[in-house]
Amino acid sequence: MRRTDIRNVAVIAHVDHGKTTLVDGFLEAANFFGRKTDHAEAFMDMNPLERERGITILAKNVSFVWRGVKINLIDTPGHADFAGEVERVLSMAEGCFLLVDAAEGPLPQTKFVLRKALQRGLKPLVVINKIDRPDARPVEVLDSVFQLFIDLHATDAQLDFPVIYASGRQRISTVDLAVPGTDLRPLLDAMIDMLPGPEVEPEKPFQVQITNILYDQFVGRVGIGRIMRGTLRTRQPVVSIKRDGSLKTAQAKQVQVFDGLKRVDVNEVAAGDIVAIVGLDNVEIGDTIADVEHPEALPPVPIDEPTIGMQFNVNDSPMAGLEGQYPTSRQIRERLQLAAEADVALRVAIPEGSADNFQVMGRGTLHLGILIENMRREGYEFSVGAPEVLYHEVDGKTLEPWEEAVADVPDHLAGRVIELLGARCAQMTHMETHKGRTVIHFDVPSRGLIGMRTKVLTATQGEAVFTHRFVEYREVAGYIPRRTRGAMCATAGGAVTQYALLNLFDRGEFFVEPGDEIYDGQVIGEHCKEGDIAVNASKMKELTNVRSSNKEATVRIKAKRDMSLEDAMEWIEPDELVEVTPKNFRIRKRELNETVRKRTRKATATVPK
Repeated sequence: MRRTDIRNVAVIAHVDHGKTTLVDGFLEAANFFGRKTDHAEAFMDMNPLERERGITILAKNVSFVWRGVKINLIDTPGHADFAGEVERVLSMAEGCFLLVDAAEGPLPQTKFVLRKALQRGLKPLVVINKIDRPDARPVEVLDSVFQLFIDLHATDAQLDFPVIYASGRQRISTVDLAVPGTDLRPLLDAMIDMLPGPEVEPEKPFQVQITNILYDQFVGRVGIGRIMRGTLRTRQPVVSIKRDGSLKTAQAKQVQVFDGLKRVDVNEVAAGDIVAIVGLDNVEIGDTIADVEHPEALPPVPIDEPTIGMQFNVNDSPMAGLEGQYPTSRQIRERLQLAAEADVALRVAIPEGSADNFQVMGRGTLHLGILIENMRREGYEFSVGAPEVLYHEVDGKTLEPWEEAVADVPDHLAGRVIELLGARCAQMTHMETHKGRTVIHFDVPSRGLIGMRTKVLTATQGEAVFTHRFVEYREVAGYIPRRTRGAMCATAGGAVTQYALLNLFDRGEFFVEPGDEIYDGQVIGEHCKEGDIAVNASKMKELTNVRSSNKEATVRIKAKRDMSLEDAMEWIEPDELVEVTPKNFRIRKRELNETVRKRTRKATATVPK
């Protein structure tokens, strides 16, 4: 039977296509905030990092009532690096909103999330969002969406999708472009009328699969999932079935449902609703919670493999332990294992014979960068190596990850982007123009995309929109250069002096400024030429009894280059590390001693024939 009093709906789209803003509009229309209209924009993005970066990182649940029907809405991330969040929560929904920007059209992550939704048999509702943009082209975008459905081998029923035109910022929607919208009611009505309720089996034994975990400081882990069949009651004995098939008995001490963003205690929850279960010790994402007398496991949620790996090390620099609260290998290992349990797309491996190094694998540099930033803010101190792609060996051939990249640039700058990506073994597959902008599609190895976003934005004066997503593993492409300029390495520790930087200003760009504490082996800037150079950035001016009143009155030192954590991770070479502490992050050489580095370079140098 199918329930008609509940709708479980996932909101999926490419990054920056307006998912969270549209969810704000839903909550306002459903009187979620009461009479208050001064709530924060992107209300669902409550994580500090989400607000700072303006992106959704974690999938979240919210519920409200419309026309007497309870709607469980799942807001998902739009960035390809957090696709694991999307994959695991789609199993809680029967229908989905596919949001597409009315100007940009379908982009790489649009194709990814739609493929996953169609594979799970979700009923799609296409929303052409941002119709208020000056460069909006909703009719053309709708044609592109339909072609995308065909390319993904959608069924006839899925191809017959309803379409709503909307503007999340203006809080309007309409089913006909010729009839201007006045509010979001057509979209909310479509959620009830055009998307199905959950198919349930209330008479069968209880069964739910955990697809999300919350941490409560009072009750510990809270497992969240949609009840597939049966009914769950408070204090009911249950059994937890792990991925390896092992069983562990437990008790549902509290049974909760979502009311808005809050969890509300109830006595029982029937099949079809999304439930939060308290009392499951060591519950993990993917576990099946079932009736004690009928311990039947649900098939695990398929999650794509990670493509990028980084080495996490215990910080061994001269400044180790001065700024961090948790610097030891045991503390770092426990935190990484906790992150891997909460994020199904993350893998942590400990190399044999090494207690201070950890191999962490994820979907991209942003995925790993968010983990590093969270650990840094929690007080952890460590160092990380350069990101490296993960290779596969199949039938004696070495395969590497390839991605689909899309660059949306002004017409006169398209050549620069094609030249940049061409040098990274990219293959242009499609190009189209509309209203002064060119959209270029590439197939490119993941190796070639490390650090590419910054280069594209620099080459286009910040006017480019550059996105990419993983496609598949293919044969290894040719040689791809990483960094064409060397590093400026400090040869002595101490405080950076203005006198030293003044004598080095023509050697390159600085990462430090006068007064910063440095140490021997730290990278203090980027050399203007190929190859590393050793410099003394803490050199003091020799004092004499000869003075000039205006000799240094007009000294100007170039401002240091402000680099984000992701910029530093993508800038470094394999022989360098990023030292991460709660207060700073510094770039350093793996081997701090300059003499040892020279000896190593000579030993590994190839002699030309």
